[in-house]
Amino acid sequence: MIRNVLGSFLALAGAAAAVLSPFRHWYDGRLGRHYRIDELFTGITGGRPGPLSSVLLAFLFAALLAVIGVVLRSRLLVAAAGVVTLGFTVLWMVRQGEAAGSLTVAGNGSGLQWGVAYAAGGAVLMLLGAVLMSGRHGDGRRPARGQADEPYTAPGSQNPDTWPPTQEPGPSVQTSPLPEPEPDPYTGPSPVRRPESRPEDQDTAPYPVVPDEGPATDRPPRH
Repeated sequence: MIRNVLGSFLALAGAAAAVLSPFRHWYDGRLGRHYRIDELFTGITGGRPGPLSSVLLAFLFAALLAVIGVVLRSRLLVAAAGVVTLGFTVLWMVRQGEAAGSLTVAGNGSGLQWGVAYAAGGAVLMLLGAVLMSGRHGDGRRPARGQADEPYTAPGSQNPDTWPPTQEPGPSVQTSPLPEPEPDPYTGPSPVRRPESRPEDQDTAPYPVVPDEGPATDRPPRH
């Protein structure tokens, strides 16, 4: 994330410097937008073209590539913008050196000036931004072909999951359609079980027992 932000900032700063460079003096007090694009291939002349036929158009195109690359997080587009800007700058230096005999840097403004530095510096910033940007996938690496949309292969039934589920793919051991039994919601202490009574401690008759009065012959007659 930090690499994307820093790379995008450098790329946009480089694009701004490249667009600004044609409005600065390039050589001997001549603005960069006073050089025609075709002069970079045929030779430097003293003519002054319009904005759409000067090197300004090439740098606007490079800046547009850089902005699109930042929006899409495309390192390729940002790098292409830097290469275009640097290529036109170097090509201008070659043609200007042929026309002037040599390229010099003088303090009185008779040699190379800040416009060329803006263009070259903007190209370097865009190339550095492309290097720092990590791209769409965050780590700078694209997934191998055929791996982006492949789903994760779930394990077979020989390695079933345990119950309760552990968020891992695979079939579960629980195969019954009935719901899993829930634990008893009672959370109090376990009830105390009374000891079982012995047989001799239990009542053997529901009524009181009358004492034995002996045999019937010994009893006095009742009147």
